[in-house]
Amino acid sequence: MSTKITGFFLLLSLAVQSQNPAPQKESELKIYPVLWQQQASEYRALCYQAFNLASIRLNEISKKKFRKEKIAIITDLDETILDNSYSEAQLIKEGKEHSSQSWKEWTNRSAATAVPGSVEFLQAAKQKGTTIFYISNRDTSEVKSTLINLQNLQLPDADTAHMLFLSNTSSKEARRQIVMKNYNVVMLLGDNLNDFAQVFERKNINDRFLETDKVKGEWGKKFIVLPNPTYGEWENAVYDYERNLSPEQKDQKRKGKIKGY
Repeated sequence: MSTKITGFFLLLSLAVQSQNPAPQKESELKIYPVLWQQQASEYRALCYQAFNLASIRLNEISKKKFRKEKIAIITDLDETILDNSYSEAQLIKEGKEHSSQSWKEWTNRSAATAVPGSVEFLQAAKQKGTTIFYISNRDTSEVKSTLINLQNLQLPDADTAHMLFLSNTSSKEARRQIVMKNYNVVMLLGDNLNDFAQVFERKNINDRFLETDKVKGEWGKKFIVLPNPTYGEWENAVYDYERNLSPEQKDQKRKGKIKGY
């Protein structure tokens, strides 16, 4: 084949690639969300807003309303109390994808910082006689390293008796019920709808909207939501809970879900 013909096919191939670019890596898609979490004052403001509102609501609660004297708050950890954006940032820098191994390497460091406003709120809640329970889908093998992290941040009730981690199911409902047997749970904090009630689990996008609307009176009252644009159950809903999708298939799902005018 002549040099001219070879050059023609090379140019043709490049033209086709430019019209059909390969989908971005998952790590590359996280750049803007991670930048926002780490660099945007708006993110900090939203966190402070959430915990300020939580403080107001907690102050309004009277123990006389409850049959059980013991009052508790249930909170998620990751992106609710602990900021793990450093882990995502490192994956972006190294061009790697999230994996259970990379996550374990991060949690072993016990280096997550506190979500703005979280420590002050939980410390104040504890001083008011409220017990704090940390229900997380971190694996039980991560309890030790997480405990060190919580204690370093001087979080209240930082002990294994108040940490209910993932053992056999990602649903947190059974663990919430364990706490509710002995305590009046007056508030739940999370960055994911699954942190609040079982009714949100494995629902498509429209059903998640519907269930959210049904309890609209609880948001900012009993349910306090923290911002997390980087990951969560909403991603699974975007992909219709389909596992093992190729990058191309994920790209198609994402583009199919966005709405223009």
